[in-house]
Amino acid sequence: MTTVVEPAAGTAPAHRTTRAVVTGIGVTAPNGLGREAWWRATRQGESGIRRISRFDPDRYPARLAGEVPDFDPGRHTPGRLVPQTDHMTRLALYAAAEAVDDAGLDPAQGPEFGVGVVTASTAGGFEFGQRELQALWSKGGNHVSAYQSFAWFYAVNSGQISIRHGLRGPSGVIVTDQAGGIDAVAQARRHLRKGVPAVVTGGVDGSICPWGWAAHLADGRLATGTDPATAYLPFAAAAAGHVVGEGGAILVLESAEAAAARGARVYGEVAGLAAAFDPVAGPPKLARAAELALADAGLKPGEIDVVFADGAGTAADDRAEAEALTALFGPGGVPVTVPKTMTGRLGAGGASLDVAAALLAVRDGVIPPTVNVGRPDPAYRIDLVTEPRRQAVRTALVLARGRGGFNSAAVVRAAS
Repeated sequence: MTTVVEPAAGTAPAHRTTRAVVTGIGVTAPNGLGREAWWRATRQGESGIRRISRFDPDRYPARLAGEVPDFDPGRHTPGRLVPQTDHMTRLALYAAAEAVDDAGLDPAQGPEFGVGVVTASTAGGFEFGQRELQALWSKGGNHVSAYQSFAWFYAVNSGQISIRHGLRGPSGVIVTDQAGGIDAVAQARRHLRKGVPAVVTGGVDGSICPWGWAAHLADGRLATGTDPATAYLPFAAAAAGHVVGEGGAILVLESAEAAAARGARVYGEVAGLAAAFDPVAGPPKLARAAELALADAGLKPGEIDVVFADGAGTAADDRAEAEALTALFGPGGVPVTVPKTMTGRLGAGGASLDVAAALLAVRDGVIPPTVNVGRPDPAYRIDLVTEPRRQAVRTALVLARGRGGFNSAAVVRAAS
């Protein structure tokens, strides 16, 4: 297992012409458990943000989160894995199983090392770690679970998915915060270009527990409002921070040749990927990441039909993103949407969920809305989609930023 902590850079791969297509999508999200339930809620503008139920939030200034509904570990996780895994790993196993099943992928039917796993993580198994540390402090070392040795680790989702599905190809984990869901896909595509037929990739994250909440609050960017309809408002004049959520999406990424050879249904192509790192002193590099992703896809800005924005929800970050968009597309030059207003920001799971949304927007010809904003601040000069918008979507740009200066961009397009 290789742990990768640097951003996914745009280095030239060995097999530049290999096209990467998505054949399976699995989702666990605050507004829907499972791909179609989540997508139905998302395209209709149904939010999953509400008061935290997993612990008593009254002692904390921020009390809202996006929690995955109706998830029963006893029903959705193999029994032997329940004591071994953190909540976010159980969510990841659910999403991975749905994605593999959706793709009709049977790893046993291909080469022994033909399917790999690359996931992204921000915090690892925080809730599991909190519980075992509490046992250590209150009862002593003999009461700490042996599974703590790996259940907290950033790479645990990749490992558990690999074991459960018998995936023996190249595996790893990307740790670049919110950008991780795109960076994992970029790393997966590198493997495809080295000859691996398929990689299970994406991100599922979550740390909605007191220990995790203390870390989120330390960032200083959590919204402290108590009304889910007004707490997370990216690109609005009233924006005052973001809401945290849990979940994400797992994708099956295959070379176009491998997918065609087995007659797989294809959602679309991941045509462009890039990353750029913010300097210590100097302008943000989000626009640069977007430009590189477009160049990687061989597209001009005017050929993009919609942008799935990062949508940080703070004035400075929203302004920087809006400036990047207007520099690239012109004022109001392309529809922009932030469906994570229905889920909260999902750490490493957020960008991969946006990639899934972009692929389904291409499939169904609908742009999901940015909920609750109503009218965006006109100073940003963007065409923010605040109601479901029916239109043909052939290409989409997905943007993500992680704490510490990570910027990543992906271009997806309809399968040709």
